[in-house]
Amino acid sequence: MGFQSLDRFSVLIGVAVLTALALGLVALSPWAWVGVAVFGGLTAVGIHDLRQNRHSILRNYPVLGHMRFMFEGIRPEIRQYLIESDHDELPFSRDERSLVYQRAKGVEDKRPFGTRARVYDAGYEWITHSVQPCHIPDTDFRVTVGGPDCRHPYEASIYNVSAMSFGALSANAILALNKGAKTGGFAHDTGEGGISRHHREGGGDLIWEIGSGYFGCRTRDGRFDPTRFAEQASDPQVKMVEIKLSQGAKPGHGGMLPAAKITPEIAEARGVPMGEDCVSPAAHSAFSTPIEFMDFIAQLRDLSGGKPVGFKLCIGHRREFMCMVKAMLETGITPDFIVIDGKEGGTGAAPLEFANHMGMPLVEGLTFAHNTLRGAGLRDRIRIGASGKLITAFDIAKAFALGADWANSARGFMFAIGCIQAQACHTNHCPVGVATQDPLRARALVVTDKTQRVVNFHRNTLKALGELTGAAGLAHPSGFLPHHLIIRENDRNMRTGDEVYPYLPEGFLLRAEEDRFGYLLRWKRAHPSSFAPMGAYV
Repeated sequence: MGFQSLDRFSVLIGVAVLTALALGLVALSPWAWVGVAVFGGLTAVGIHDLRQNRHSILRNYPVLGHMRFMFEGIRPEIRQYLIESDHDELPFSRDERSLVYQRAKGVEDKRPFGTRARVYDAGYEWITHSVQPCHIPDTDFRVTVGGPDCRHPYEASIYNVSAMSFGALSANAILALNKGAKTGGFAHDTGEGGISRHHREGGGDLIWEIGSGYFGCRTRDGRFDPTRFAEQASDPQVKMVEIKLSQGAKPGHGGMLPAAKITPEIAEARGVPMGEDCVSPAAHSAFSTPIEFMDFIAQLRDLSGGKPVGFKLCIGHRREFMCMVKAMLETGITPDFIVIDGKEGGTGAAPLEFANHMGMPLVEGLTFAHNTLRGAGLRDRIRIGASGKLITAFDIAKAFALGADWANSARGFMFAIGCIQAQACHTNHCPVGVATQDPLRARALVVTDKTQRVVNFHRNTLKALGELTGAAGLAHPSGFLPHHLIIRENDRNMRTGDEVYPYLPEGFLLRAEEDRFGYLLRWKRAHPSSFAPMGAYV
């Protein structure tokens, strides 16, 4: 442990000797009592270390062993401030965070002296530009969300606040995000924790996310309640309804909010009783087959008065997504939108194995969903949103090139309201008042100041996207296609995006055309009546 060269008990012996010396000097100077208190306290700690039975290192290295725990406790801060480079992604690099802070504050975000990126390393990407760039004066880019069965389409911004629940975020954080969304004219996804009084106070457009716990529209035993849903969905502030099937950071994993953490405000938003654990099951109880899922979508659209209804998922078994698409064809019911969440998405807390090794990253998930809908002839009926570390104009442009119609960001907007990536979201000890329910910590987040930063970040990011779009010779980000993206394979070779992530032909699955990406093999094994596998190929 680094202590091999020291006698294991030398520090304890030393502080004990100093305690004795300080006691001997008390008669000569009252200041000696300071030494008695300090060294005597350390001696008491050392004796306790020898007697305790939880930590082997403290039994072998009394007093001195505490230094290990101290440095371990501040290791993230030491790494972030002193060791990591500007490009280390843990999970966001200093360059990325600084860009968000600058755009949120409305200060200079330009860089002198050229790129610091290693442009000849494998994986480097760039966008092709035009010799006839366009000037785009209005960068308030919009997309209409609402299929043929939707009676109240929503003109959404192409960049919105991704799902973060009240409970995971503080009241002040929710209020700042929602007021920023209202002022800036974009949408705020509620997360699965329901619509809180802080969402309503802000007055911004809401995408109401409904997870497996049906918070805000549940019966006493946690099942879906149509009456309560209709009451909530009728609120003009609710613009769209999103069914959460899975979350990128922990797909296939449920959750539980312990009773001790449930406040009256959280209980009110979620529609759960005080004094009981709040459980989010891993799976929905309102449906169990692809066809039942389509029927549920149609039910929610009807109960909401015809507002756009869609779902969010991280792609897992690709065949299961195809089961849903076949159910769309079978029933004639299609969602108005689908949000593809990449496994690189954020969360307040997730098991390490899930965060690192479960779920499909955004690039592959978005490409697969886009091409499957094209193959089934449904892409023009359904809008696709994308989420997962999308905080720069290039991130958004790349998502559009791969098939997205809009982008969502959670951590980008968290940075805008002051998040410093302390990664203490699950401890309730967020140092800036964003991810905490501690009222003293939350008061550090001043809503009026952070509201403007949310507005600035959204506006300046879309301005940068407009400049990128114009430089490519396009009039709108929807014009980005895979061939605008170049990917370096190694220091000598590069490939265009349409070689790596091509748009497959419209209707190719319906025509049973063979393809080199394996779509048809999975399509043949997908059934609209069941998610159960019909073969080993998933």
